[in-house]
Amino acid sequence: MGGGKHAIGKARPKVIIGIDLAGSPKRDTGICVIRGNRAETRIAHTDQDILDFVRSFPGAKAIGIDAPLSLPPGRESIDEKGPEHFRPCDLALRARGIRFFPITIGPMRMLTRRGMALKSKLKGLIPGTSVLEVYPGATFDILGIPRKDGRRILHWARKSLSLPCKAYTQDELDAIAAAITIRLHIAGKSETLGNARGGCIVVPSQSRSGKPARRA
Repeated sequence: MGGGKHAIGKARPKVIIGIDLAGSPKRDTGICVIRGNRAETRIAHTDQDILDFVRSFPGAKAIGIDAPLSLPPGRESIDEKGPEHFRPCDLALRARGIRFFPITIGPMRMLTRRGMALKSKLKGLIPGTSVLEVYPGATFDILGIPRKDGRRILHWARKSLSLPCKAYTQDELDAIAAAITIRLHIAGKSETLGNARGGCIVVPSQSRSGKPARRA
C-alpha cells in the first residue's frame, strides 16, 4: 500500500521571492527564490522576464522588491514637482543613520516608476500574494554586514540557506538579502517602517543584530 495518511498531509515548502529591481530593463535585475531552506538565483531584464519566472512559482507566499513601491505623501506621480521628497519610511531610515537615495532624484524616478508598475503586475499575476518593499542596504546595515562584501554576505546567507556553489553578482546578492528579509518578516522577526498610507519598508528587527545600524 501507499504512504497512507502520512503521505496525504505532506506540506509543500513555503516559496518566497526577492527581486533586486534595476531601473532600466537594459540592466541586470537579480531574482532569488527560496523554497524551504533551498535558494536559487537568476538574472532577468524585462518585466516580462520577471513575470515569466515568478509565474513558474504560483504558490509564492510573499515577494520582496528592492525598489520604491509608493510615493511621498501628496504626490500624484513621481514626475510632478512638489515639496515632499521623503516618505515616512524614508525618514525612519534616515533617523537610524541608514543611507539611501531620495526617490525623487535622478535615476530613482525611473526605478520608482518601474517598481510601482511591477508591484501591480505581480499582484494581478498571483492573487493573494503579498508584494512588499525591502531595502537590502538597510538589511545589511542593521545586521552589521558591509553592503558590498560578497564573501560576508554569502557567509550570512548560508547560515540559513542552501545555495549553489557559484560566483554571485551584487544584483543576485541583493536579491538574496531581499528574500531573506521577507523570510524574517514571515517569521515575525522584522519591523515595518512607515505606514500603509505613506508606504512601508520591511527591515529585520534591530534586536537581531545586538548593535546599532551602521553606515556602509
